[in-house]
Amino acid sequence: MRRNLIQHDSVDSTNERALQAIAAGTARDGDVHVAREQTAGRGRRGHAWHSARDEGLYLSMVLLPPPPPLSPAGLTMAGGLAVHATARALLGSSADLCLKWPNDLQCGGRKLAGVLVETRGLDPAAPHYVVGIGLNLSQRSFPAGLEATSLSMCGCAAARELVQELLIENLGRETRAALERDPELPLRFLVCLGLKDRMVRVFTSTQHHEGRLRGLDWEHGLLLEGRGPLALEWITGVQAL
Repeated sequence: MRRNLIQHDSVDSTNERALQAIAAGTARDGDVHVAREQTAGRGRRGHAWHSARDEGLYLSMVLLPPPPPLSPAGLTMAGGLAVHATARALLGSSADLCLKWPNDLQCGGRKLAGVLVETRGLDPAAPHYVVGIGLNLSQRSFPAGLEATSLSMCGCAAARELVQELLIENLGRETRAALERDPELPLRFLVCLGLKDRMVRVFTSTQHHEGRLRGLDWEHGLLLEGRGPLALEWITGVQAL
């Protein structure tokens, strides 16, 4: 699919630009906003995303699917799989890549990419979403206290244009799978978490649960052995015990 690429120099946030275009009625399904720099890049739960000029890939894809609405958690999984596939293609099979619930990609235990899915005033009759991705490309240092890495630090010297093209292709494929509720997508996400059949602690907004992680699907969410399922929307974190 040929996508409309909207190039920005310096913006507050590519997600914000995409959301503003949706609100103005000028956005098209599949639009991709890309910036060289973000001055107010954001991550999950209001965290800032370090967006140094020309050192990362900062992009947001607009999705305007038919109803009914899909849980943003499913699109977050799709975004995670897209950055995982991109990094795997660039770094090779030996790279220590792992998704971290719900929206991070790590390499060697350090954050390489993050995903932020947003919607604003969601209308069930005309759903809209923005899938934002920040991928560290060429950074060699990060602000104090930020446990992060970049493709260049992991041994990849691919040109920005190649990484961008590959990521957009992967993101388009994975978001289509999510919107079609492909049953394989949650299973692939679970594999990339590296937690299948392991003892885990699952966090929700009010409590946590422990058990052996047996499965993940659209209908039930996360399945722990010996207890009821946990809906995707409830889960804020999953860690190995």
